[in-house]
Amino acid sequence: MALVSWTMDYASAKSLQAYKWIHGELKGNIPLQYLAWVSYPLIFILFSSLFCHLVAPQAIGSGIPELKTILRGVVLKEYLTLKAFVAKVIGLTAALGSGMPVGKEGPFVHIASICAAVLSRFMSFFSGVYQNPYCYTDILTVGCAVGVGCCFGTPLGGVLFSIEVTSTYFAVRNYWRGYFAATFSAFIFRVLSVFNKDAVTITALFRTNFRMDFPFDLQELPAFAIIGISCGFLGAFFVYLNRQVVLFMRRPNAMTRFLTKYRLIFPAVVTLVIATLTFPPGFGQFMAGELMPRECINSLFDNFTWTKISGSPFPVGLGRSAAWLHPDVSVFLILLLFFLMKFWMSAVATTMPIPSGAFMPVFILGAAFGRLVGEIMATLFPHGIVFDGILYRIIPGGYAVIGAAALTGAVTHTVSTAVICFELTGQISHILPMMVAVILANMVAQGLQPSLYDSIIQVKKLPYLPELGFGHMSQYNIFVEDIMVTKVKFISSQSTYREVKLLLDSSSLKSIPLPVHLCDLASYLLLQIKAWEEAEMDTPMEIDEIRVDPSPFQLVERTSLHKTHTLFSLLGLSHAYVTSIGKLVGVVALKELQKAIEGSTKHNSVPKPPPSSPTAPSSPTSTSSPSTPAAPEPPSLSPPHHHHHHHHPHHHCQENETEVWIEGVKREVEENSSSSVGSGGGSSSNAAGTSTSYNSNLTLPPSSTPPPVPSSSTHPPSSSIPLSTLRPLQGLFKGDEDSDDEPMV
Repeated sequence: MALVSWTMDYASAKSLQAYKWIHGELKGNIPLQYLAWVSYPLIFILFSSLFCHLVAPQAIGSGIPELKTILRGVVLKEYLTLKAFVAKVIGLTAALGSGMPVGKEGPFVHIASICAAVLSRFMSFFSGVYQNPYCYTDILTVGCAVGVGCCFGTPLGGVLFSIEVTSTYFAVRNYWRGYFAATFSAFIFRVLSVFNKDAVTITALFRTNFRMDFPFDLQELPAFAIIGISCGFLGAFFVYLNRQVVLFMRRPNAMTRFLTKYRLIFPAVVTLVIATLTFPPGFGQFMAGELMPRECINSLFDNFTWTKISGSPFPVGLGRSAAWLHPDVSVFLILLLFFLMKFWMSAVATTMPIPSGAFMPVFILGAAFGRLVGEIMATLFPHGIVFDGILYRIIPGGYAVIGAAALTGAVTHTVSTAVICFELTGQISHILPMMVAVILANMVAQGLQPSLYDSIIQVKKLPYLPELGFGHMSQYNIFVEDIMVTKVKFISSQSTYREVKLLLDSSSLKSIPLPVHLCDLASYLLLQIKAWEEAEMDTPMEIDEIRVDPSPFQLVERTSLHKTHTLFSLLGLSHAYVTSIGKLVGVVALKELQKAIEGSTKHNSVPKPPPSSPTAPSSPTSTSSPSTPAAPEPPSLSPPHHHHHHHHPHHHCQENETEVWIEGVKREVEENSSSSVGSGGGSSSNAAGTSTSYNSNLTLPPSSTPPPVPSSSTHPPSSSIPLSTLRPLQGLFKGDEDSDDEPMV
């Protein structure tokens, strides 16, 4: 990965050098200069967009939101394939070489994760690891750390940042693995730079030379705190603006339909506008438009105080920082224009259909804002700050470093950006004010907006698990039984070939429960199903040869929402089966949990009383046999309806059709209407001492409807069948219909 990262940096740097060379060679001919300045990035952006669209559309965007979803246990097809790797590398290199305000960090984390996934899939040494989902997650986690580590040459911050943006809980056993891989990748990345004579020795990527003896005064801490608080508001607004641009482009109207049909129009227009505004002889001269991203960072971090040299002969060594000085415009106005223009440019450019990240553009924005505050402080205290009789001058470059860390931390909701900053600059002297600013920025931003990656997850409607709000635990006073899906499809030892065929044809589940025994009610209903099946000449199937997961994760129906959220976050679950006194009663997936946390099911759920200790033996359940139809028709089985009679008001709960995510596959589940209080039918006293009434009416849909797999209360799913093992059975049903009569071996 270090070689890939260095190659991408080398290619993009040569491209930007050619860009600047063409602009310089055409100096004096403004029309040709403008044409070259606009057409050069336009070609690269259109190539990147078209290449990714044709090869692998999954390579578009950052990649961290999708990777965060994958690490949550959800399967996203084609996101970790070799095609996506090729499209991401080539598309990102072209995007970086265009000079547009796009970053490398997010896409390169995706690239490193793809590399880890492909290696674990095709190398025999990793084949066993790939089959284990938990070890596979560990490999992807290490891949994230390597991606950040060799992107900037920051192994410490890379590991910490990858943990913060991709994991809610982190396995400590992966800590040393991440550091080991990230350290070696960062080392090789920097060695390659020395080998290419880009650097004299292994050093920081954006090395600064601030004084170490007294880098800042305690009286400057309020200014650093102001930077942190301001960056918190600015970071939240950046996330909001980015999301609004994406939502506007997804809004169904004539313009969006036109842009969807002609996909290259949007990136072309954005590139044209940005290139026009940054054209150096034009408006770009008032916002340092001629500087490329890396030149911006190096100049913003320099040791010069620009307000002191404005209007005077430039000192030796000023270099590219001279672009920030204009004979007729103040430095403050140039920095302010740069920040305002680049702010919306970065928010819009990161929405283009190309591989792009937001870390580096936001990093530059934070550096510009910090530099602006630093120059203001240098103007207010032109001779420095007196402490203990000693005069210490203001260092605006230190403010730029702190602003860069604070704004990136606010946008990504991470604290490790402070570590990344001191690794990037090699300047640990400002680590204390940097941490203060980053923490304050996070406090403000997290209270206003989600992180940029969580915002993209929500916009793309990827399955995710929201965080529980602090101080509002009372609104989560619901349980698993209030949000679970009760219509659970399963396969038992009595299931037939027809049921398996219908399950394969109608369901998109990746695994199904395999109960050991059926309870009394299900046994009674199974007799009715058997009567219909006898007319269809179906035979029981054999399940001895099917690969079975003997330990699916289970919850009891009185598990609280808070505990369920913790378990899903800690174990990366996509779904869990719900049992009640040894019976399968439902399933909970990410969709139900997300809706419950966000409050959408708060008014539709009726919390049930906790079960008490058994006080009376169970009495037999009285049921009435349903009338037998004239012709055998496929049955439809509804789950039992529970009725509580002990000091509960009358409620009615109508559960509508919902979408459920099971291991990354979206399916539609239609839940039955149920009432909390009712009469009629046989009643019995259960083990909890609660009077319960079961409605055993068997409804028979038209004969054209295929018979569903039985769905009812069963004994706990002691095992779970991956549906991939049943897919080969579909061949049995494609030939003669007599194959339904054959037992499965």
